[in-house]
Amino acid sequence: MGQDVEKRPVEVVPPSVLSQLKGVIASIEKGVLNKEMRLMARANRQMFAVRRQLKTSTVSAIMKHALPAGSDALARLSPFVAALEKSEKDMDVDSPAITGQSHGSQKQSVLPEVEIFCYLLVTIFLIDQKKLKEAKACSTAAVKRLQQLNRRTLDFLAARVFYYYSYSHEITDSLADIRGTLLALHQTATLRHDELGQETLLNLLLRNYLHYNLYDHAEKLRSKTQRSDSHSNQQLCRYLFYLGKIRTIQLEYTDAKECLLQAGRKAPASARGFRIQCTKWAVIVRLLLGEIPERTTFMQPGMRKALRPYFELTNAVRIGDLELFRHVAEKSSSVFTADKCHNLIVRLRHNVIRTGLRNISIAYSRISLTDVAKKLHLDSATPVDDAESIVTKAIRDGGIDASVDHSNGWMQSKETGDVYSTQEPQQAFHSRIAFCLNIHNEAVQALRFPPDAHKKELESAEKRRERQQQEQELAKHIAEEDDDEF
Repeated sequence: MGQDVEKRPVEVVPPSVLSQLKGVIASIEKGVLNKEMRLMARANRQMFAVRRQLKTSTVSAIMKHALPAGSDALARLSPFVAALEKSEKDMDVDSPAITGQSHGSQKQSVLPEVEIFCYLLVTIFLIDQKKLKEAKACSTAAVKRLQQLNRRTLDFLAARVFYYYSYSHEITDSLADIRGTLLALHQTATLRHDELGQETLLNLLLRNYLHYNLYDHAEKLRSKTQRSDSHSNQQLCRYLFYLGKIRTIQLEYTDAKECLLQAGRKAPASARGFRIQCTKWAVIVRLLLGEIPERTTFMQPGMRKALRPYFELTNAVRIGDLELFRHVAEKSSSVFTADKCHNLIVRLRHNVIRTGLRNISIAYSRISLTDVAKKLHLDSATPVDDAESIVTKAIRDGGIDASVDHSNGWMQSKETGDVYSTQEPQQAFHSRIAFCLNIHNEAVQALRFPPDAHKKELESAEKRRERQQQEQELAKHIAEEDDDEF
Protein backbone atom coordinates (compact mmCIF):
# COMPACT_ATOMS: atom_id res chain seq x y z
CA MET A 1 0.00 0.00 0.00
CA GLY A 2 2.83 2.35 0.91
CA GLN A 3 4.48 1.74 -2.44
CA ASP A 4 1.30 2.69 -4.33
CA VAL A 5 1.08 6.11 -2.75
CA GLU A 6 2.19 8.80 -5.19
CA LYS A 7 4.92 11.10 -3.95
CA ARG A 8 3.80 14.68 -4.32
CA PRO A 9 6.44 17.33 -4.98
CA VAL A 10 7.21 19.47 -1.98
CA GLU A 11 6.23 23.06 -2.57
CA VAL A 12 9.04 25.48 -1.80
CA VAL A 13 7.66 28.61 -0.23
CA PRO A 14 9.84 31.63 -1.12
CA PRO A 15 11.00 33.68 1.85
CA SER A 16 9.24 36.95 2.55
CA VAL A 17 10.76 40.25 1.55
CA LEU A 18 11.33 41.22 5.17
CA SER A 19 13.19 38.00 5.93
CA GLN A 20 15.37 38.54 2.86
CA LEU A 21 16.20 42.06 4.01
CA LYS A 22 17.10 40.66 7.43
CA GLY A 23 19.45 38.29 5.65
CA VAL A 24 20.99 41.28 3.87
CA ILE A 25 21.66 42.98 7.20
CA ALA A 26 23.13 39.73 8.54
CA SER A 27 25.47 39.57 5.52
CA ILE A 28 26.56 43.16 6.14
CA GLU A 29 27.31 42.43 9.79
CA LYS A 30 29.24 39.30 8.84
CA GLY A 31 31.16 41.21 6.18
CA VAL A 32 32.14 43.89 8.70
CA LEU A 33 33.20 41.28 11.25
CA ASN A 34 35.35 39.33 8.76
CA LYS A 35 36.30 42.42 6.68
CA GLU A 36 35.00 40.71 3.54
CA MET A 37 34.05 43.25 0.88
CA ARG A 38 32.63 40.42 -1.21
CA LEU A 39 29.88 39.92 1.35
CA MET A 40 29.02 43.61 1.10
CA ALA A 41 28.65 43.27 -2.67
CA ARG A 42 26.48 40.19 -2.20
CA ALA A 43 24.26 42.09 0.23
CA ASN A 44 23.83 44.83 -2.37
CA ARG A 45 22.75 42.29 -4.99
CA GLN A 46 20.27 40.71 -2.57
CA MET A 47 18.75 44.11 -1.87
CA PHE A 48 18.26 44.86 -5.57
CA ALA A 49 16.71 41.41 -6.06
CA VAL A 50 13.76 42.42 -3.84
CA ARG A 51 13.71 46.08 -4.83
CA ARG A 52 10.52 45.84 -6.90
CA GLN A 53 8.69 44.00 -4.11
CA LEU A 54 9.24 46.60 -1.41
CA LYS A 55 6.29 48.16 0.36
CA THR A 56 6.09 50.99 2.85
CA SER A 57 5.24 48.65 5.71
CA THR A 58 8.20 46.41 4.88
CA VAL A 59 10.63 49.33 4.82
CA SER A 60 9.25 50.60 8.11
CA ALA A 61 9.56 47.17 9.71
CA ILE A 62 13.16 46.65 8.59
CA MET A 63 14.11 50.09 9.88
CA LYS A 64 12.67 49.30 13.31
CA HIS A 65 14.47 45.98 13.26
CA ALA A 66 17.88 47.36 12.24
CA LEU A 67 17.97 50.74 14.01
CA PRO A 68 17.72 51.19 17.80
CA ALA A 69 14.71 53.05 19.15
CA GLY A 70 15.53 56.71 19.71
CA SER A 71 18.57 56.71 17.39
CA ASP A 72 19.33 59.71 15.21
CA ALA A 73 19.15 57.64 12.02
CA LEU A 74 15.68 56.34 12.87
CA ALA A 75 14.52 59.87 13.72
CA ARG A 76 15.75 61.15 10.33
CA LEU A 77 14.36 58.31 8.23
CA SER A 78 11.00 57.84 9.95
CA PRO A 79 9.37 61.03 8.54
CA PHE A 80 10.09 59.91 4.94
CA VAL A 81 8.42 56.53 5.50
CA ALA A 82 5.62 57.95 7.66
CA ALA A 83 4.58 60.29 4.85
CA LEU A 84 4.19 57.30 2.53
CA GLU A 85 2.30 55.27 5.12
CA LYS A 86 -0.42 57.89 5.30
CA SER A 87 -1.05 57.74 1.55
CA GLU A 88 -0.67 53.98 1.12
CA LYS A 89 -3.86 51.95 1.39
CA ASP A 90 -2.54 48.41 0.96
CA MET A 91 -0.65 47.52 4.13
CA ASP A 92 1.34 44.34 4.62
CA VAL A 93 -0.66 42.05 6.94
CA ASP A 94 2.47 40.39 8.29
CA SER A 95 4.21 43.60 9.26
CA PRO A 96 2.67 44.17 12.74
CA ALA A 97 3.62 40.70 14.00
CA ILE A 98 7.12 40.95 12.53
CA THR A 99 7.54 44.43 13.91
CA GLY A 100 6.73 43.16 17.37
CA GLN A 101 9.40 40.47 17.05
CA SER A 102 11.93 43.06 15.98
CA HIS A 103 11.30 45.13 19.11
CA GLY A 104 11.91 42.05 21.23
CA SER A 105 15.37 41.55 19.72
CA GLN A 106 16.20 45.24 19.55
CA LYS A 107 19.90 46.10 19.76
CA GLN A 108 21.29 48.85 21.91
CA SER A 109 23.79 49.93 19.21
CA VAL A 110 24.03 49.58 15.46
CA LEU A 111 26.92 49.31 13.04
CA PRO A 112 27.52 52.36 10.81
CA GLU A 113 27.33 50.04 7.81
CA VAL A 114 23.80 48.95 8.75
CA GLU A 115 22.81 52.58 9.32
CA ILE A 116 24.08 53.62 5.88
CA PHE A 117 22.32 50.62 4.36
CA CYS A 118 19.02 51.88 5.82
CA TYR A 119 19.68 55.32 4.30
CA LEU A 120 20.37 53.66 0.94
CA LEU A 121 17.27 51.46 1.13
CA VAL A 122 14.96 54.38 1.94
CA THR A 123 16.50 56.53 -0.83
CA ILE A 124 15.99 53.84 -3.47
CA PHE A 125 12.44 53.18 -2.25
CA LEU A 126 11.57 56.88 -2.45
CA ILE A 127 12.96 57.10 -6.00
CA ASP A 128 10.87 54.09 -7.04
CA GLN A 129 7.78 55.71 -5.49
CA LYS A 130 8.45 58.92 -7.49
CA LYS A 131 9.01 60.93 -4.30
CA LEU A 132 11.93 62.81 -5.83
CA LYS A 133 12.23 65.73 -3.39
CA GLU A 134 12.13 63.36 -0.41
CA ALA A 135 14.71 61.11 -2.08
CA LYS A 136 17.01 64.08 -2.63
CA ALA A 137 16.68 65.09 1.03
CA CYS A 138 17.30 61.53 2.23
CA SER A 139 20.40 61.07 0.05
CA THR A 140 21.75 64.42 1.22
CA ALA A 141 21.35 63.32 4.85
CA ALA A 142 23.14 60.05 4.00
CA VAL A 143 26.10 61.91 2.47
CA LYS A 144 26.37 64.20 5.50
CA ARG A 145 26.41 61.15 7.74
CA LEU A 146 29.11 59.50 5.60
CA GLN A 147 31.30 62.59 5.90
CA GLN A 148 31.42 61.96 9.65
CA LEU A 149 32.66 58.36 9.26
CA ASN A 150 35.98 56.88 8.18
CA ARG A 151 35.71 53.10 7.84
CA ARG A 152 37.02 51.06 4.93
CA THR A 153 34.15 48.59 5.27
CA LEU A 154 31.85 51.46 4.30
CA ASP A 155 33.50 52.05 0.92
CA PHE A 156 31.17 49.84 -1.11
CA LEU A 157 27.95 51.17 0.44
CA ALA A 158 29.28 54.73 0.27
CA ALA A 159 29.84 54.38 -3.48
CA ARG A 160 26.20 53.34 -3.94
CA VAL A 161 25.03 56.25 -1.77
CA PHE A 162 27.10 58.70 -3.86
CA TYR A 163 25.53 57.34 -7.05
CA TYR A 164 21.95 57.79 -5.86
CA TYR A 165 22.87 61.15 -4.34
CA SER A 166 23.85 62.37 -7.80
CA TYR A 167 20.97 60.58 -9.52
CA SER A 168 18.33 62.10 -7.23
CA HIS A 169 19.69 65.57 -8.00
CA GLU A 170 19.87 64.81 -11.72
CA ILE A 171 16.21 63.82 -12.01
CA THR A 172 15.28 66.99 -10.09
CA ASP A 173 17.47 69.11 -12.41
CA SER A 174 19.81 70.37 -9.69
CA LEU A 175 23.12 68.75 -10.57
CA ALA A 176 25.00 72.03 -10.46
CA ASP A 177 24.18 72.41 -6.75
CA ILE A 178 26.20 69.35 -5.70
CA ARG A 179 29.32 69.82 -7.84
CA GLY A 180 31.31 71.30 -4.98
CA THR A 181 30.23 68.49 -2.65
CA LEU A 182 31.26 65.85 -5.18
CA LEU A 183 34.68 67.46 -5.59
CA ALA A 184 35.16 67.50 -1.80
CA LEU A 185 34.08 63.86 -1.55
CA HIS A 186 36.49 62.88 -4.33
CA GLN A 187 39.33 64.63 -2.54
CA THR A 188 38.48 62.80 0.69
CA ALA A 189 38.29 59.45 -1.12
CA THR A 190 41.72 60.10 -2.68
CA LEU A 191 43.29 60.90 0.68
CA ARG A 192 41.78 57.77 2.22
CA HIS A 193 42.85 55.56 -0.74
CA ASP A 194 39.23 54.61 -1.38
CA GLU A 195 39.70 53.43 -4.96
CA LEU A 196 36.08 52.41 -5.56
CA GLY A 197 34.91 55.76 -4.23
CA GLN A 198 37.39 57.57 -6.47
CA GLU A 199 36.13 55.74 -9.56
CA THR A 200 32.49 56.37 -8.71
CA LEU A 201 32.95 60.05 -7.84
CA LEU A 202 35.11 60.71 -10.90
CA ASN A 203 32.40 59.31 -13.16
CA LEU A 204 29.75 61.32 -11.33
CA LEU A 205 31.78 64.50 -11.77
CA LEU A 206 32.33 63.78 -15.47
CA ARG A 207 28.60 63.17 -15.90
CA ASN A 208 27.92 66.40 -14.01
CA TYR A 209 30.13 68.44 -16.34
CA LEU A 210 28.89 66.75 -19.51
CA HIS A 211 25.28 67.32 -18.45
CA TYR A 212 25.93 71.05 -18.83
CA ASN A 213 28.19 70.62 -21.91
CA LEU A 214 31.30 71.65 -19.94
CA TYR A 215 33.64 69.44 -21.93
CA ASP A 216 36.77 71.50 -21.19
CA HIS A 217 36.16 71.24 -17.44
CA ALA A 218 35.59 67.50 -17.74
CA GLU A 219 38.83 67.00 -19.69
CA LYS A 220 40.85 69.08 -17.21
CA LEU A 221 39.49 67.05 -14.30
CA ARG A 222 40.11 63.75 -16.07
CA SER A 223 43.66 64.64 -17.12
CA LYS A 224 44.67 65.77 -13.61
CA THR A 225 43.14 62.79 -11.78
CA GLN A 226 45.29 59.75 -11.10
CA ARG A 227 43.33 56.65 -11.97
CA SER A 228 44.46 53.17 -10.89
CA ASP A 229 43.26 49.81 -12.20
CA SER A 230 39.50 49.61 -12.17
CA HIS A 231 37.83 47.65 -9.37
CA SER A 232 34.36 47.76 -10.96
CA ASN A 233 33.43 46.80 -14.48
CA GLN A 234 30.41 49.12 -14.37
CA GLN A 235 32.49 52.13 -13.41
CA LEU A 236 35.06 51.30 -16.10
CA CYS A 237 32.29 51.19 -18.74
CA ARG A 238 30.97 54.57 -17.62
CA TYR A 239 34.44 56.09 -17.65
CA LEU A 240 35.12 54.83 -21.20
CA PHE A 241 31.76 56.20 -22.37
CA TYR A 242 32.39 59.66 -20.93
CA LEU A 243 35.95 59.65 -22.28
CA GLY A 244 34.62 58.70 -25.72
CA LYS A 245 32.19 61.64 -25.67
CA ILE A 246 34.98 64.03 -24.68
CA ARG A 247 37.27 62.74 -27.43
CA THR A 248 34.46 63.07 -29.97
CA ILE A 249 33.92 66.73 -29.18
CA GLN A 250 37.70 67.26 -29.35
CA LEU A 251 37.74 65.81 -32.92
CA GLU A 252 39.85 62.84 -31.80
CA TYR A 253 37.60 60.36 -33.53
CA THR A 254 39.97 57.37 -33.53
CA ASP A 255 40.38 57.36 -29.73
CA ALA A 256 36.69 58.11 -29.29
CA LYS A 257 35.70 55.14 -31.43
CA GLU A 258 37.91 52.77 -29.44
CA CYS A 259 36.55 54.01 -26.09
CA LEU A 260 32.90 53.83 -27.15
CA LEU A 261 33.21 50.36 -28.65
CA GLN A 262 34.97 49.05 -25.53
CA ALA A 263 32.31 50.58 -23.29
CA GLY A 264 29.55 48.88 -25.28
CA ARG A 265 31.37 45.53 -25.32
CA LYS A 266 32.18 45.51 -21.60
CA ALA A 267 28.70 46.59 -20.48
CA PRO A 268 26.49 43.77 -19.14
CA ALA A 269 23.62 42.56 -21.30
CA SER A 270 21.08 43.85 -18.77
CA ALA A 271 22.30 47.46 -19.23
CA ARG A 272 20.34 47.93 -22.46
CA GLY A 273 19.91 51.70 -22.17
CA PHE A 274 23.62 52.24 -21.63
CA ARG A 275 24.53 50.01 -24.58
CA ILE A 276 22.08 51.92 -26.77
CA GLN A 277 23.76 55.22 -25.91
CA CYS A 278 27.21 53.77 -26.59
CA THR A 279 26.02 52.42 -29.95
CA LYS A 280 24.50 55.77 -30.96
CA TRP A 281 27.70 57.69 -30.30
CA ALA A 282 29.86 54.95 -31.84
CA VAL A 283 27.77 55.04 -35.05
CA ILE A 284 28.22 58.80 -35.40
CA VAL A 285 31.95 58.61 -34.71
CA ARG A 286 32.40 55.88 -37.29
CA LEU A 287 30.46 57.94 -39.84
CA LEU A 288 32.69 60.92 -39.09
CA LEU A 289 35.71 58.68 -39.69
CA GLY A 290 34.34 57.74 -43.11
CA GLU A 291 33.30 54.23 -42.04
CA ILE A 292 29.89 52.67 -42.59
CA PRO A 293 28.65 50.54 -39.65
CA GLU A 294 27.39 47.05 -40.41
CA ARG A 295 23.66 46.48 -40.71
CA THR A 296 23.76 44.04 -37.77
CA THR A 297 24.71 46.96 -35.50
CA PHE A 298 21.17 48.32 -35.84
CA MET A 299 19.42 44.94 -35.65
CA GLN A 300 20.41 43.94 -32.12
CA PRO A 301 17.51 42.57 -30.04
CA GLY A 302 15.71 45.27 -28.10
CA MET A 303 17.60 48.12 -29.80
CA ARG A 304 16.02 48.36 -33.26
CA LYS A 305 13.44 51.01 -32.44
CA ALA A 306 15.90 53.23 -30.56
CA LEU A 307 18.51 52.98 -33.33
CA ARG A 308 16.07 53.53 -36.22
CA PRO A 309 16.92 57.25 -36.73
CA TYR A 310 20.63 56.42 -36.75
CA PHE A 311 20.06 53.63 -39.26
CA GLU A 312 18.32 56.07 -41.62
CA LEU A 313 21.13 58.56 -41.08
CA THR A 314 23.73 55.92 -41.90
CA ASN A 315 21.85 54.99 -45.07
CA ALA A 316 21.87 58.63 -46.19
CA VAL A 317 25.62 58.93 -45.56
CA ARG A 318 26.31 55.62 -47.32
CA ILE A 319 24.43 56.72 -50.44
CA GLY A 320 25.85 60.21 -50.33
CA ASP A 321 22.45 61.82 -50.91
CA LEU A 322 22.52 65.30 -49.35
CA GLU A 323 18.76 65.77 -49.81
CA LEU A 324 17.97 62.53 -47.98
CA PHE A 325 20.44 63.43 -45.24
CA ARG A 326 18.75 66.81 -44.77
CA HIS A 327 15.33 65.13 -44.58
CA VAL A 328 16.47 62.60 -41.95
CA ALA A 329 18.17 65.30 -39.88
CA GLU A 330 14.98 67.40 -39.84
CA LYS A 331 12.65 64.47 -39.15
CA SER A 332 14.68 63.10 -36.21
CA SER A 333 16.01 66.40 -34.91
CA SER A 334 14.22 65.92 -31.57
CA VAL A 335 15.92 62.54 -31.07
CA PHE A 336 19.37 63.90 -31.94
CA THR A 337 18.86 66.90 -29.66
CA ALA A 338 17.80 64.67 -26.75
CA ASP A 339 20.91 62.53 -27.29
CA LYS A 340 23.07 65.69 -27.49
CA CYS A 341 24.33 64.64 -30.92
CA HIS A 342 22.84 67.44 -33.04
CA ASN A 343 26.15 69.29 -33.44
CA LEU A 344 27.81 66.07 -34.57
CA ILE A 345 25.07 65.54 -37.15
CA VAL A 346 25.91 68.98 -38.59
CA ARG A 347 29.51 67.84 -38.99
CA LEU A 348 28.35 64.86 -41.06
CA ARG A 349 27.20 67.09 -43.92
CA HIS A 350 30.75 67.28 -45.27
CA ASN A 351 31.05 63.48 -45.13
CA VAL A 352 27.81 63.09 -47.09
CA ILE A 353 29.10 65.41 -49.80
CA ARG A 354 32.45 63.63 -49.91
CA THR A 355 30.77 60.20 -50.19
CA GLY A 356 28.46 61.41 -52.96
CA LEU A 357 31.42 62.90 -54.80
CA ARG A 358 33.34 59.64 -54.50
CA ASN A 359 30.40 57.72 -56.00
CA ILE A 360 30.23 60.22 -58.86
CA SER A 361 33.96 59.90 -59.59
CA ILE A 362 33.61 56.11 -59.72
CA ALA A 363 30.52 56.18 -61.97
CA TYR A 364 31.74 58.82 -64.47
CA SER A 365 35.07 59.12 -66.18
CA ARG A 366 34.28 62.74 -66.96
CA ILE A 367 31.41 64.93 -65.77
CA SER A 368 30.72 68.65 -65.82
CA LEU A 369 30.78 70.62 -62.58
CA THR A 370 27.17 71.71 -63.25
CA ASP A 371 26.02 68.09 -63.20
CA VAL A 372 28.10 67.48 -60.06
CA ALA A 373 26.28 70.32 -58.31
CA LYS A 374 22.91 68.91 -59.38
CA LYS A 375 23.71 65.37 -58.24
CA LEU A 376 25.00 66.62 -54.88
CA HIS A 377 21.86 68.77 -54.41
CA LEU A 378 23.85 71.87 -53.48
CA ASP A 379 21.40 74.58 -52.48
CA SER A 380 23.75 77.57 -52.46
CA ALA A 381 23.55 80.71 -54.60
CA THR A 382 26.53 79.67 -56.77
CA PRO A 383 26.34 75.87 -56.96
CA VAL A 384 28.94 75.54 -59.73
CA ASP A 385 31.58 77.49 -57.84
CA ASP A 386 30.82 75.52 -54.68
CA ALA A 387 31.07 72.23 -56.59
CA GLU A 388 34.43 73.30 -58.00
CA SER A 389 35.81 74.13 -54.56
CA ILE A 390 34.42 70.89 -53.10
CA VAL A 391 35.97 68.79 -55.85
CA THR A 392 39.31 70.58 -55.54
CA LYS A 393 39.39 70.06 -51.79
CA ALA A 394 38.48 66.38 -52.13
CA ILE A 395 41.33 65.88 -54.62
CA ARG A 396 43.78 67.67 -52.32
CA ASP A 397 42.68 65.58 -49.30
CA GLY A 398 43.01 62.34 -51.24
CA GLY A 399 39.29 61.54 -51.12
CA ILE A 400 39.03 61.03 -54.89
CA ASP A 401 41.58 60.38 -57.62
CA ALA A 402 40.66 62.91 -60.31
CA SER A 403 41.61 66.25 -61.84
CA VAL A 404 39.66 69.44 -62.59
CA ASP A 405 39.68 71.12 -65.98
CA HIS A 406 38.85 74.71 -65.02
CA SER A 407 38.73 76.00 -68.60
CA ASN A 408 36.16 73.45 -69.77
CA GLY A 409 34.44 73.15 -66.39
CA TRP A 410 34.52 69.41 -65.86
CA MET A 411 36.02 66.79 -63.56
CA GLN A 412 38.20 64.07 -65.10
CA SER A 413 38.43 60.83 -63.09
CA LYS A 414 41.55 58.72 -63.25
CA GLU A 415 41.55 54.98 -63.70
CA THR A 416 41.41 53.03 -60.46
CA GLY A 417 44.43 50.89 -59.77
CA ASP A 418 44.81 47.59 -57.98
CA VAL A 419 44.18 48.07 -54.26
CA TYR A 420 46.52 45.17 -53.45
CA SER A 421 49.41 47.11 -54.91
CA THR A 422 49.01 49.64 -52.09
CA GLN A 423 49.60 49.37 -48.33
CA GLU A 424 45.89 49.43 -47.46
CA PRO A 425 45.51 45.61 -47.05
CA GLN A 426 48.60 45.52 -44.84
CA GLN A 427 47.24 48.31 -42.64
CA ALA A 428 43.87 46.58 -42.29
CA PHE A 429 45.58 43.29 -41.38
CA HIS A 430 47.77 45.09 -38.84
CA SER A 431 44.77 46.75 -37.17
CA ARG A 432 43.03 43.38 -36.77
CA ILE A 433 46.14 41.82 -35.24
CA ALA A 434 46.49 44.74 -32.81
CA PHE A 435 42.84 44.36 -31.81
CA CYS A 436 43.26 40.63 -31.07
CA LEU A 437 46.43 41.26 -29.05
CA ASN A 438 44.70 43.95 -26.99
CA ILE A 439 41.80 41.58 -26.24
CA HIS A 440 44.30 38.91 -25.15
CA ASN A 441 46.19 41.30 -22.89
CA GLU A 442 42.97 42.53 -21.26
CA ALA A 443 41.84 38.94 -20.68
CA VAL A 444 45.15 38.08 -18.99
CA GLN A 445 44.94 41.19 -16.78
CA ALA A 446 41.37 40.28 -15.78
CA LEU A 447 42.33 36.82 -14.50
CA ARG A 448 41.65 36.29 -10.80
CA PHE A 449 43.16 33.61 -8.59
CA PRO A 450 42.51 32.44 -5.02
CA PRO A 451 44.66 34.10 -2.34
CA ASP A 452 46.79 30.95 -1.85
CA ALA A 453 47.25 30.11 -5.52
CA HIS A 454 51.03 30.60 -5.27
CA LYS A 455 51.39 27.72 -2.81
CA LYS A 456 52.33 24.51 -4.62
CA GLU A 457 52.00 22.01 -1.80
CA LEU A 458 50.48 18.59 -2.20
CA GLU A 459 46.82 18.47 -1.27
CA SER A 460 44.54 15.64 -0.39
CA ALA A 461 41.42 14.71 -2.32
CA GLU A 462 39.21 16.40 0.28
CA LYS A 463 41.19 19.65 0.12
CA ARG A 464 41.12 19.50 -3.66
CA ARG A 465 37.33 19.23 -3.64
CA GLU A 466 37.07 22.15 -1.21
CA ARG A 467 39.39 24.24 -3.37
CA GLN A 468 37.40 23.47 -6.52
CA GLN A 469 34.16 24.36 -4.75
CA GLN A 470 35.64 27.68 -3.60
CA GLU A 471 36.80 28.43 -7.15
CA GLN A 472 33.30 27.72 -8.50
CA GLU A 473 31.74 30.04 -5.89
CA LEU A 474 34.31 32.73 -6.74
CA ALA A 475 33.50 32.45 -10.46
CA LYS A 476 29.78 32.62 -9.65
CA HIS A 477 30.24 35.77 -7.57
CA ILE A 478 32.27 37.41 -10.35
CA ALA A 479 29.53 36.63 -12.88
CA GLU A 480 26.86 38.04 -10.54
CA GLU A 481 28.88 41.24 -10.09
CA ASP A 482 28.97 41.74 -13.85
CA ASP A 483 25.19 41.26 -14.10
CA ASP A 484 24.50 43.60 -11.15
CA GLU A 485 22.29 46.63 -11.71
CA PHE A 486 24.12 49.01 -14.03
